[in-house]
Amino acid sequence: MSPHREFRPRMETRIHGLRTLAPLSFRRFCGAIADVWSVRGEAGGGGFYIAPDPRIVIFLGEAPPPLALRTGADQAEHRGIQALYVPAGVPLWSRIEAGHEKMHLDFHLEGGALQQRLAASNIRPDLSMPRLIGQGDSLTHLGQLAADEVRAPRRGDMLIDALLSATLGEIFATDAEARPSAPASGGLSARRLAALERHLHQNLNRHVTVAEMARIAGLSESRFFHAFKQSCNETPQRWQAGLRLKAACDMMRDPALSLADIAYATGFADQAHLSRAFRAVHGMPPSVWRRAGLQDS
Repeated sequence: MSPHREFRPRMETRIHGLRTLAPLSFRRFCGAIADVWSVRGEAGGGGFYIAPDPRIVIFLGEAPPPLALRTGADQAEHRGIQALYVPAGVPLWSRIEAGHEKMHLDFHLEGGALQQRLAASNIRPDLSMPRLIGQGDSLTHLGQLAADEVRAPRRGDMLIDALLSATLGEIFATDAEARPSAPASGGLSARRLAALERHLHQNLNRHVTVAEMARIAGLSESRFFHAFKQSCNETPQRWQAGLRLKAACDMMRDPALSLADIAYATGFADQAHLSRAFRAVHGMPPSVWRRAGLQDS
């Protein structure tokens, strides 16, 4: 997943009747930021929120908080909400119906990285539509695991990244279930995409040709190219470049690795090649992005 810049979420908020109970905890990883809030809400309080990036909110605890939520000025209020997906640019209003203490986990997502994560699982939801999800154990459990990892990191970026992917799977599960494994439209199946991604990760240090990818998928080169583009809305070469750059981004979290070593391990010709590719996507040299990330960790 290749963010177009060092991702920093921006949100306009107007709140009242809310008091923070503990300092904000947050965790930045490629294309996303996870943060954990602990607040006290007073009856009659509430807030307005709007952001240029999509986000996911999971209320932690056994039951949904006593909130009324709506995602548009002319929309109905919803209650009993445990989790929600809010698209980029969609406003959210909350109204507190009874005083309570609550903790919630937020995933702020870079739009391109979100689309790429879903495409890797052959899921094509309408990301412009909000999703409000009632009480359920799966998302609450995933949210609690992610919140614990944000507040006390134990596994580097691997665990928090996996928890985000699992959360997306739960939220957009109906899209995945509705999509056949071998689409009648001629796109690649989820099984073939997974095998292809696994092969590319095993061969990050070299360029994998389209012909080789087609062999992994068990298709002719021309059929593979068209099926891949139909499934992922980009060429196999561009997708491969994104995977290699994301892998480089992940490796930059390790201060013991030089940029030259990372370039070699992820299939770039040299450090200068990696720097050019990184700057084109992130808008800054990898050394600057890396220094900021290590300072925040």
